[in-house]
Amino acid sequence: MAKYRAILPQVLAREFLTDGGLETTLAFRDGLELPFFAAFPLVRSEEGRARLKAYFLPYLTLAAEYGKGFILDTPTWRANPDWARKLDYSRTMIEEVQRASVQLAMELRPHYETSDSRIVINGVIGPRGDGYRIDTRMSARQAQLYHQDQVKAFARTDADMVSAITMTYSNEAIGIAAAAQAHRMPAVISFTLETDGRLPSGEPLGHAIERVDEATEAYPLHYMINCAHPLHFERVISGSAPWLDRIGGLRANASTLSHTELDMATELDAGDPLDLAHRYRSLRKQLKNARVLGGCCGTDLRHVRAICYACL
Repeated sequence: MAKYRAILPQVLAREFLTDGGLETTLAFRDGLELPFFAAFPLVRSEEGRARLKAYFLPYLTLAAEYGKGFILDTPTWRANPDWARKLDYSRTMIEEVQRASVQLAMELRPHYETSDSRIVINGVIGPRGDGYRIDTRMSARQAQLYHQDQVKAFARTDADMVSAITMTYSNEAIGIAAAAQAHRMPAVISFTLETDGRLPSGEPLGHAIERVDEATEAYPLHYMINCAHPLHFERVISGSAPWLDRIGGLRANASTLSHTELDMATELDAGDPLDLAHRYRSLRKQLKNARVLGGCCGTDLRHVRAICYACL
């Protein structure tokens, strides 16, 4: 049985860390070949599993050092039917990958969890298309049907929650939240933003959050912002709108480049870890409930450690 599923809201009332940019670290720093930027095939080999454990180890140690919890993600951001088809994976194979990913997290948890540093196992669900643009638009119902097998597979494991990461438009987020609700799986929704502070769909962040809450009776535990630099969205989180209280986490990019520029980049832009950390500190003055802190593309242990020092 999942360890924290039934009491997750109370558990997440404390501060948590996440890792940085898994795929960018493995591809650009470790030199691994990740076809279609997919990390999930690594769980199918002993060498791949060892690589993933070595990646997460320093972050788990950092969380324990600061006495903070840790959201331990599965490497399944690309593990949906469309990307699986490109990688010659069947639906059955994808479900096996999801189970193996949770099992890998389960193997790590006992060695690093303490009463001060709880480890929440998080089943990651990525967008149907690319994380930087909308390849295929679905209705909320279509999105629910598309992602429901992923949610169901995680619900059958020891995962404590699922997170929809790098959502580019609200209908897909609604569909995943509805699928999670149908399978009684705690869920978090994380939107990505362009340099104008809007979703790639053009929707304002507040509008997207309000749409998901209205369609699902506010089912998500909270919302997050990921895969965007704070410089791109600092101005859109000013004020006192109620939806700001629903933002519970930040996982920013290291680079100030746009999604289009990053898509064309051949080298990793690690940005400035100290500047990023100071921006996090400023953002948290406005986002009072942002208790989950970590990184996204281009970030690594340096960035998350700097964020810890600045914010925690």
